[in-house]
Amino acid sequence: MTIAVPFKPQSSLWSAHLICLISMVIWSAGLPANGLLLPILPPLPLSAMRLVLAALALLPFWLWREGPQALRRANWLRGVWVGAMIGAGSLLVIIGQLLTNAVTVAVISAALPIIGLSLEIALDGRKLTAALIAGFVFAMAGGAVALGPNINGVSFGLGALICLASTVLFTFGSRLTVTAFPDQTPLGRTAVTLGGAALVMAVLTVILQQTGFTPAPDLALMGGREWAALLFFAVGSLAISQVMFIMSVERLGIGMASIHINATPFYVMLMALIWGGAWSWWQAGGAALVGVGVIVAQGLPGERA
Repeated sequence: MTIAVPFKPQSSLWSAHLICLISMVIWSAGLPANGLLLPILPPLPLSAMRLVLAALALLPFWLWREGPQALRRANWLRGVWVGAMIGAGSLLVIIGQLLTNAVTVAVISAALPIIGLSLEIALDGRKLTAALIAGFVFAMAGGAVALGPNINGVSFGLGALICLASTVLFTFGSRLTVTAFPDQTPLGRTAVTLGGAALVMAVLTVILQQTGFTPAPDLALMGGREWAALLFFAVGSLAISQVMFIMSVERLGIGMASIHINATPFYVMLMALIWGGAWSWWQAGGAALVGVGVIVAQGLPGERA
């Protein structure tokens, strides 16, 4: 199944880009929340709690919007399989950030467009065009520029490999969320896969806690600020962001939609600016290059792959 439909109206494609941009802004806002929670919660329980809260937010909303028949006709076994992949990616990015730092996570995540495009070429028959290649070059350069001097803080080794594995799993899992559930809406697809991910991670967490392989979280350390951060990390940065991302993947393809992740450092900077941080021309310039990359890669209607 080819995800990107070549003959969609140009206005529809640009609205999909806008949805994807908003998705990345919301996802980026979860990174500081993750940084606040990492010193308090072990990675596996944190990942499980995040996924369970996201599923608890999406499933009732899906039921209300589309009715019980949508839940009955969903392929839940497939949802568990695809969800396990997304859940593993969610866990690995938390472990990767714990072993490295947020800069390393951002650098490794910038590889997502390349992974997504490679999947589309191999599995969906997407053709490479000059515009697509040029757009990806601009976007990758924008991601590097947005990191600016912070790129010196990149950590290599096991943590970076874990971050890369997380990126591959998330990219493939997001593609399967679209292709494996052709009869579902973006809301339904996301709810099924996040529900499957929550089930797998919750069961795994309980088993490993009972056998002593991972510590149980000390919830006494959680104050109002930490619970608010966890709620946003789950409902905003995962549930809402993922629904919007799947909407854009459905219309743009995983490769094109993934370009937007390279502007993440700029969005994080804007959020820091609200709380008294400093403006960074490096990150603003990088985001501008990513924007140019999106425009160039989209190409003219007759030139799209």
